Amino acid sequence: MAGAAAEERRLATVVESWLGRPVLVIGDAMLDEWRFAESDRLCREAPAPVLTLRRRISAAGGAANTAVNVAALGGRAVLVAPVGADVAGDELHDCLDRAGVWDRTVAQPGRHTPVKRRMLAGNQILLREDSGDPDDALDGDGVQRLLTALECATEELRAAAGGEAPTLVVCDYGLGALPAPVRAWLVAARDRYATIALDAHDLADWRGLAPTVVTPSFAEATRLLARAASRTDSHLHLDHPAADPADGPSELSVGTAPGAAGSPAVSAPAGVPGAGAPGNGVPGAAPPAGVPLGRPTGGTGEPTPGEDRVAMTGDGLSVTGTGVTVSALAGAGVDRAVLAEARLAELRAHTGADVVAVTLDTEGAVVGGADGASRRSHSTPVPASHAVGAGDAYLAAMTLALAAAAPLPTAAQLAQLAATITVSDTGTCVCRREDLLHALGARGDDAGHPVLVAPDELAAIVEIQRGAGRSVVFTNGCFDVLHPGHVRYLEQARALGDLLVVAVNSDGSVRRLKGPDRPVNPVEDRVALLAALACVDHVVIFEEDSPAGLIEVVRPDVYVKGGDYPPEMVPEAPLVRRLGGQVRTLGYVPDRSTSAIIDRIRAHGHGTVPGGPERVDARRRSAVPGEPEQVDAHGSTASTPGRPA
Repeated sequence: MAGAAAEERRLATVVESWLGRPVLVIGDAMLDEWRFAESDRLCREAPAPVLTLRRRISAAGGAANTAVNVAALGGRAVLVAPVGADVAGDELHDCLDRAGVWDRTVAQPGRHTPVKRRMLAGNQILLREDSGDPDDALDGDGVQRLLTALECATEELRAAAGGEAPTLVVCDYGLGALPAPVRAWLVAARDRYATIALDAHDLADWRGLAPTVVTPSFAEATRLLARAASRTDSHLHLDHPAADPADGPSELSVGTAPGAAGSPAVSAPAGVPGAGAPGNGVPGAAPPAGVPLGRPTGGTGEPTPGEDRVAMTGDGLSVTGTGVTVSALAGAGVDRAVLAEARLAELRAHTGADVVAVTLDTEGAVVGGADGASRRSHSTPVPASHAVGAGDAYLAAMTLALAAAAPLPTAAQLAQLAATITVSDTGTCVCRREDLLHALGARGDDAGHPVLVAPDELAAIVEIQRGAGRSVVFTNGCFDVLHPGHVRYLEQARALGDLLVVAVNSDGSVRRLKGPDRPVNPVEDRVALLAALACVDHVVIFEEDSPAGLIEVVRPDVYVKGGDYPPEMVPEAPLVRRLGGQVRTLGYVPDRSTSAIIDRIRAHGHGTVPGGPERVDARRRSAVPGEPEQVDAHGSTASTPGRPA
């Protein structure tokens, strides 16, 4: 048990170490649109359900979602990609802004932003409509503007990181964002990037890049090997390269086997949970041996008519234009992980990568490095609608871990964990740093930093968080008797930003503000309870009567006070606004105040009801001889504007 805890702390330390690391993402950006509908009848015209749209969600997809995951995991993400000057492009810009990604996309008039629209009833995907023409190549001006953006973004990241070489992530999904001139520029500029991660449908296009890590799906890895072997092995034949349709980042579909005689075929209908999943080593749904995996251009599960075939006769594999068929050998199922593990060295040689991570959807991933050893990770099956984009989380975490000089087993472990914890619900997957740390038993935004910090420590922590693009919320108060009103208030405050810092008055400060019999609880107890709240990131104690000194240190993006009065009445408002922040006031839960709680306790001790005719004057001496004088508990929230009791 102690060993497991130590391992979790070690992994959490790696997650902390990549905070603010500069990462440039370039490639095919798209918009994911989710339409949630209900149906209770069939239409008259055809045996089809009548759908009533209830909710619509837009999310970044493809390279854009990889950038979003990098930012959510704590990296400093910049996205360079061509985006159409259209409504979908505007929505994609909004998604990037909300995620804190530095948007350096290049508008391409006349070119549509690729969109994947999914219609669901319940959690069942009924259909997907794709728009955006992969054959709509960038013109010369578009290529030049993309190269200019790439050059500027590289230097911008280097400057922001104090001269440190940034990390590069290339997402090539065949949608036209990375034409030959852009690929040539990246190959020539290889030395300008410290770490390079490559996720590409066609790895053969990137042989000269010598990436740090490649993350092919099983289908992509097998296709690369088949093409290489066809040039030297008489047992393989290739009529022409089997090109991938433009279907985004490594999405595999289960369907009917390509029609070769004797080839086993097991089909699964489109949209059935377990019938398809991203191939980036993420939970989804994997078929048993004998079920073909493909990337159809027609309806899901239907191969393109007349496609040519690459056959790998020795391994029980066949490769077609739509993907890979895993056949049976001597009546036994073929283990894709075993096949991938046996070919890791070849894949490294053909890609020039230091690390190869062959992703196996629900079966996890097989990862190999220069030491020749292989590492296997596992995942859990989930409905396909839960796993969209989880491969982007895998790629982002793997890249950040390797960029932070983590050992390969650690990087593989964190990447699989990041992919696995994103798939709890329908939608495009994003792994937040807080969720990853929580899965490791650590607090989000706190790994490596205690919750209770000194004022000088707080300045450094805030600087790191703000450098990572996070907003800081600050509040202060006595918090003498913690109650539901406080908890609700703090939860609302935390929702206003990414990091909540709570400053607590010391015992001496409380006595000066409230009287000699306060606080009821010493500061050690007060901060311990606050630190235990999930919504509180850091707690700091201050001795002064005013938090002005701490406000100048933190320079909060949002300063929060409790009370039902306008922000202009908050004494600290001018200082906060001068420092560039905003002031918000939040009301308390009715009848949930420190004063009311203390009154009830004292009234109970005297056998009276608060507010009744025999209500005890809290300033008079107790009826019990020898007890200390009782001091009025009022003046906490109402008499001190905005100061929680």
